[in-house]
Amino acid sequence: MIRTLILAPLLVAAALALAAGAAQAECYADYKAKQESPLRLHYGVAALPDAACDSRAAAVEALAPRLAGGGWTLLNILSIFGPEGLDQRKASAGSFFLRY
Repeated sequence: MIRTLILAPLLVAAALALAAGAAQAECYADYKAKQESPLRLHYGVAALPDAACDSRAAAVEALAPRLAGGGWTLLNILSIFGPEGLDQRKASAGSFFLRY
């Protein structure tokens, strides 16, 4: 009983710490993509999985298949950023804001 009373707050604290860490890892990428025949280009913003937040290569690996599913080819990742960068990119991305 005493162990439960001691362990319960520790488990709650650990769960909260993990949740806070996951929230901090939230990231996005802005990118350029193309379609052929006829040539079409677009600029977009996409949410990335946590594992892709620290590496352009991982961001490419996560985003390229999603774009390909929509008939687009990823040209490049311009930047990787947190939620604080979303508002400034929303108008530029237009219909490709968080689409893929």
